[in-house]
Amino acid sequence: MTERHTYQTGIIGNCAFLAHVNKNTNIDWLCWPRFDSSFVFGGLLDQEKGGEFSILPAAEYLSKQYYLENTNIICTEISNSEGSYRVTDFAPRFHQHERYFKPLMLIRKIEPITGNPRVKVTCKPVCEYGGKKQNANRGSNHLEFTGDTEDMQLSTNISLSYIEDEKYFALNETKYLILTYGIELDAPIISTAERFLVETKKYWRTWIKHSTIVGFYQSYIIRSALTLKIHQYEDTGAIIAASTTSLPESQGSGRNWDYRYCWMRDTYYVITSLNHIGHFEEMERYFNYITDLSFRDEERYQPLFGIAGERVLTEHIVTDLKGYLGNTPIRIGNQAYEHIQNDIYGQVLISMLPLYTDRRFIYSERKDSEKWLDYLLKKIERTIDEKDAGIWEFRNLPNTHCYTNLFQWAGANAALKMAKTIENKPFQERAQVLIDKAAQHIEDCYDPLRKVYTHAVGSPYLDSSTLQLILMNYLDPNSQRAKDHLIALESELKAENGLFYRYLHTDDFGKPKTTFLICAFWYVEALACVGRLDDAIREFESIIKYSNHLLLFSEDVDEVDGGQWGNFPQAYSHVGLMNAAHRIAIKLDLPSFL
Repeated sequence: MTERHTYQTGIIGNCAFLAHVNKNTNIDWLCWPRFDSSFVFGGLLDQEKGGEFSILPAAEYLSKQYYLENTNIICTEISNSEGSYRVTDFAPRFHQHERYFKPLMLIRKIEPITGNPRVKVTCKPVCEYGGKKQNANRGSNHLEFTGDTEDMQLSTNISLSYIEDEKYFALNETKYLILTYGIELDAPIISTAERFLVETKKYWRTWIKHSTIVGFYQSYIIRSALTLKIHQYEDTGAIIAASTTSLPESQGSGRNWDYRYCWMRDTYYVITSLNHIGHFEEMERYFNYITDLSFRDEERYQPLFGIAGERVLTEHIVTDLKGYLGNTPIRIGNQAYEHIQNDIYGQVLISMLPLYTDRRFIYSERKDSEKWLDYLLKKIERTIDEKDAGIWEFRNLPNTHCYTNLFQWAGANAALKMAKTIENKPFQERAQVLIDKAAQHIEDCYDPLRKVYTHAVGSPYLDSSTLQLILMNYLDPNSQRAKDHLIALESELKAENGLFYRYLHTDDFGKPKTTFLICAFWYVEALACVGRLDDAIREFESIIKYSNHLLLFSEDVDEVDGGQWGNFPQAYSHVGLMNAAHRIAIKLDLPSFL
């Protein structure tokens, strides 16, 4: 049997940056100063031109990696014949001076555990996507790296000569490495690192304690929640789909995309899952981001925007990087910003609905509610009869997609509730017209002979996104039509072990070769909705086996060997897990723990 491919990294972050820490201690991926900036460490895409930041012994070794429980702090333990040591990696985040302290700072603590290990620290940052190495200049207790837009500084209590000359040294006491971008550290190294570690650990554990976690596979929900949290760029409120670019959907597929942007659709699912565990701060921050986008003069929303609201995300290819496991092209930017995807207006409305229906929010203090709601109603009115690229971003295959109309229907329902809350009758009437029109488009996708809704009007193809007809209560989950629709989808799109394909028809790049993980979680939710609870639990337990060693999930999974593929970790997949677990827990009437 082919060895299962899994990603060998975990992620740390503080809502200002994300970094991938490999089991070999290397920082495989770190983009500074923003999520969508060039990497300063990019070994994930090229081990030579991507630079390096590793802490390794001379001889062969074994590695064990884990998160400090209920935190975004990673520990990597290295052991060999000489001894063992632990590297603790984290991005500082905690309350300070009435705000969150979240600097562009990566801290690495190196502790001897047993024996007399000898280690070598290698720190070689790059810039311009590996096109340029940074220069190292020696200071009193630090190395200063120049050549990027801002200087980087590595402060440490390790001999600078050992780092400069890449020499092994005896690790007989705890050592610290503090790497910063655009910041000169003017503070004691040891006490600063230790204080930041204590405060960061306390912050994450408090955040989890203040979460409402259902009593069903809690460890998976907690890890998914922590993962989703650090995908929000707190400065603007934008939430990215993934922290990586150009990880292939399957080996040699060419389906390598840059996901470091804010997809309106993905964010809807993230907000929903965080709401399920009682976290609303992220939704309010996202509302500010959306409001800024909404009150511009442009006619429509794009499917995705930059993390500061940038509209133009021109896609280009970096030609001189080897790519992950040799997979190219390396794409920076994403052409999907040019696509027409009309479901997103409805998803924005649903995402923001709690701000108007949950009494914990004071909607009357939002002075722009009528302007904002009018804006979105107009967008749906203008696009409801328009063909689009759909949820899967078909680049040259416009259609009247069932999924798009479903979220126009659901968004119009949300608008109706909002209009009632702010007591605006004309808005209520407009929303009802849209509800009826969207429902008619959805019904035009129904195939009465096969008892299933196809992916688009006039199309014979099935699409797992139409599982949402059940999840969004367009179809009564107790109805025979819902049950028949589910049976038809699973008979065609379900792979082994609960995995699910998005679709099986040919798209712009041929036929998909891997399953899409969130679709499997949608399947679990649909099973629970229609009352097939035992099936839902069985499939859920099968799907969660496809994580890596840190309970992190990829975008795609290979049906044959269960290998992880696609961008990683994928916010979508963790959202799917959290929502599926929530749905099952409700059906089981399990308690939530606050």
